[in-house]
Amino acid sequence: MTNLVFRKSSYSGQDQDCVEVADLPCGAAVRDSKRPERGHLPFPSAEWGAFLTAARSDLS
Repeated sequence: MTNLVFRKSSYSGQDQDCVEVADLPCGAAVRDSKRPERGHLPFPSAEWGAFLTAARSDLS
C-alpha cells in the first residue's frame, strides 16, 4: 500500500511530531511523523474503532 494519504490530528501543532493516520478499506494505518520511511502499522476496523472510542472517552 504505497498510495496512503496520511494526516495529523487537528490537535497537533504545526511543528509538533506525532503519529499520523491514513484510512484503509477495512481500518486505519498509523505511522510516526518523524520517521515515515519506517512504514506504518495497519489496524482492522474493530480495533481502530475501539481505540477511537477509548480516546474520545478520555477527553470528556
